[in-house]
Amino acid sequence: MFRFEGYTLDVGRNALRTADCKVQLRPKTFEVLRYLVENADRLVTKEELIKAIWPNVVVTDGSLTHCVSEIRQAIGDSSQTIIATVPRRGYRFAAAVSRIAPSAAAAAPKAECPSGPSPRLQSSLDQPSVAVLPFANLSGDPQQDYFSDGITEDITTELSRFSELIVIARNSAFQYKGKAIDIRQVGQDLGARYVLEGSVRRSGDRIRITAQLIDAVTGAHR
Repeated sequence: MFRFEGYTLDVGRNALRTADCKVQLRPKTFEVLRYLVENADRLVTKEELIKAIWPNVVVTDGSLTHCVSEIRQAIGDSSQTIIATVPRRGYRFAAAVSRIAPSAAAAAPKAECPSGPSPRLQSSLDQPSVAVLPFANLSGDPQQDYFSDGITEDITTELSRFSELIVIARNSAFQYKGKAIDIRQVGQDLGARYVLEGSVRRSGDRIRITAQLIDAVTGAHR
């Protein structure tokens, strides 16, 4: 049995529970969580996870991504402080994990968690999360990258001043700099409901900055 962030993972009973109720997870989703917890604080590649959870079966990365998304929803990890995504490589279970003997654990609660979001997940839904991707430098001068990066950092810093917003860390968002991306995938990887992207064009004393806020779930411009 393992404990982390107020949850108990009971491998023997294939159960995840909080102090007062059992959290429902699909079997494969539970197995992904179990594997990550058992290998906490190290990078677990996508290939390793797929081989461990779906042996002798051909599946796409989408199946794994869906399981991780379900885990994050179940434990309210929209900011990825528990399960960290390592872009294009895999995942790392970042929360502190303690191993406990079954006899030391309280009896498994019989009640199931309400079908709606848990209080922690509801809190993350009430606080919209946003990732600010590196603004593209359209000036035609690579030396201006520092300027577009500075604009991105300033926007990230200013947004983080709003207590009603969850702002994804700069380092997490900057890993996508210069890469072709799928906004919906970025939203899943970073646990962000909204993604802000844009561009900076500088010519002499004139600066043109464009920005667009996108719903990472639907892909629609907001």
